[in-house]
Amino acid sequence: MWFFARDPVRDFPFELSPDTPEGGPPGPWVLHRGRKKATGSPVSIFVYDVKPGADEQTQVAKAAFKRLKTLRHPNILAYIDGLETDKCLHVVTDAVTPLKMYLKERAEAGGLKELELSWGLHQIVKALSFLVNDCSLIHNNVCMAAVFVDRAGEWKLGGLDYMYSSQGNGGGPPRKGVPELEQYDPPELADGSGRAAREKWSADMWRLGCLIWEVFNGPLPRAAALRNPGKIPKSLVPHYCELVGANPKVRPNPARFLQNCRAPGGFMNNRFVETNLFLEEIQIKEPAEKQKFFQELSKSLDSFPEDFCRHKVLPQLLTAFEFGNAGAVVLTPLFKVGKFLSAEEYQQKIIPVVVKMFSSTDRAMRIRLLQQMEQFIQYLDEPTVNTQIFPHVVHGFLDTNPAIREQTVKSMLLLAPKLNEANLNVELMKHFARLQAKDEQGPIRCNTTVCLGKIGSYLSASTRHRVLTSAFSRATKDPFAPSRVAGVLGFAATHNLYSMNDCAHKILPVLCGLTVDPEKSVRDQAFKAIRSFLSKLESVSEDPTQLAEVGEWPTLMFPLPPTTSLTVTCHGPLPPHWSIWKLEEPREQTGHHCSSPSPSHRWGSTGLEKGGAGWAAEPPVLLKPSAHLLLLPGQGKAELARKKREERRREMEAKRAEKKAAKGPMKLGTRKLD
Repeated sequence: MWFFARDPVRDFPFELSPDTPEGGPPGPWVLHRGRKKATGSPVSIFVYDVKPGADEQTQVAKAAFKRLKTLRHPNILAYIDGLETDKCLHVVTDAVTPLKMYLKERAEAGGLKELELSWGLHQIVKALSFLVNDCSLIHNNVCMAAVFVDRAGEWKLGGLDYMYSSQGNGGGPPRKGVPELEQYDPPELADGSGRAAREKWSADMWRLGCLIWEVFNGPLPRAAALRNPGKIPKSLVPHYCELVGANPKVRPNPARFLQNCRAPGGFMNNRFVETNLFLEEIQIKEPAEKQKFFQELSKSLDSFPEDFCRHKVLPQLLTAFEFGNAGAVVLTPLFKVGKFLSAEEYQQKIIPVVVKMFSSTDRAMRIRLLQQMEQFIQYLDEPTVNTQIFPHVVHGFLDTNPAIREQTVKSMLLLAPKLNEANLNVELMKHFARLQAKDEQGPIRCNTTVCLGKIGSYLSASTRHRVLTSAFSRATKDPFAPSRVAGVLGFAATHNLYSMNDCAHKILPVLCGLTVDPEKSVRDQAFKAIRSFLSKLESVSEDPTQLAEVGEWPTLMFPLPPTTSLTVTCHGPLPPHWSIWKLEEPREQTGHHCSSPSPSHRWGSTGLEKGGAGWAAEPPVLLKPSAHLLLLPGQGKAELARKKREERRREMEAKRAEKKAAKGPMKLGTRKLD
């Protein structure tokens, strides 16, 4: 539940949250979390309540309000909006957390890395350098309470209440009157011993030394503790000692301090600081520099803080792709950063870019997308895949570059589960047929067969019946030996998709032919597959109840007239009890027969020729009984008698219907069953 802090601020476009204030710098300001009313985006709101008899403090607060409003620098707390009334002051900034609270939270989560601390301190020193060297301003309040951290882990300098000009205009430094802040004042301000000769930055650099001590060691108990560096890293200690030296004249200018720390072996000479500095100036970098930077960025992301990757690197990557023509080099770091996002964030920030990338004609972009599809396929829904991704991907099957054709084939392993009926069973099969039959690259023909074996379970039943056996059979005749191996493995991978009839009459004859293949690797796989299929057939022969697991029997149209030949609709293998029946080629195309849908695309020997051989089923056959029909299990004499009566009745009805018809169907055979 959100509420308005004061009645006069009802028209203010920001509002405070009702939770406990986050605190803020020592003094009259109180930091609240807040949000923008129109969008709900989070902000921080510093609130000062005007109190009677506190005119001096109110003037200090108003001066800080004015300073923050006019000072603009990436390392200084960013002013968004403000409100000034007789009763209060409101200053709205980016959403931030006080550094003290941030360090405590990170310590509970495992602590901050030195990389993060080096960049955070770099930012504060950079802000001080801007103030003293570019604006001739003394901050006069550098301490832990004056530093804030945004959601990207960027440190911002705030606490501008006691700032004054180093040129003397506007009077001297304002009186603080806050003991918690006065402990950070340098000794020359307190002892009056005549060591007042100093540089304009001397006091702030002493306070910077206090800040560094507290960052690594915790709250400063007294000034004397500064003599012991404690946990300050060894590479930083010499430069820290310069800051807290008794002689103010030897304290370095902030710019020189940065230069010293950035020297080889220095505390701020690391990949994280270099990456941040490049990102700050990326808009003015040359294209070649950007290309090199993004190529090397992926190697470093694993060691960078997650918040930094999400909130600083990711926006720059998206901007570089959208407006900077960075091209394919942004893909690897982009997908690496994407791992830090929630599913919702990924959909909002990454997927629109991915979809746009797929329409690119840049070959490098396309092949990188295909190679890294595994990293984002889970976030793509089926409508997006079928309407915006697949139509662009299929162009890769026709690309003149073999690497793109091969990678396009491999990508189907990930896309197939999300493809609709038309794209999977028609469009994709058409391209696979052409690749297997026509592509001049043996590895591509091989991978097409391998891919087909792996996606076979996603195909419709009619497509499987029409395609798989013929496709794998064709692969076993490929001149490229690995393709022949792939054909054998394809049969093995899809063994549960075939009827017993197909195993015996279509697959085993093909596999047996490979037992004399010139290549031993092909022969070895063929023997393994043959043993597997024979074991399957033998197992079903011994125990017909297993048919529920491995396939269906052909469906018989019972009861049958005793003098008719038998027509069977073929949906599976023959039962062992009917093993005496013979398969004969049909003499006439009449009656029910074993058929499969006419394929819209055929897998021909030279491609997709109309009417050519392809991934179609074998010619239809009729199952004709021999001298007698064996009794099925459970059929006794009474059941047989009933069957015979029913058969005679049907026979008489058939004869009557035959006489009435002007042109009836062909008469069935007259050989009777015993």
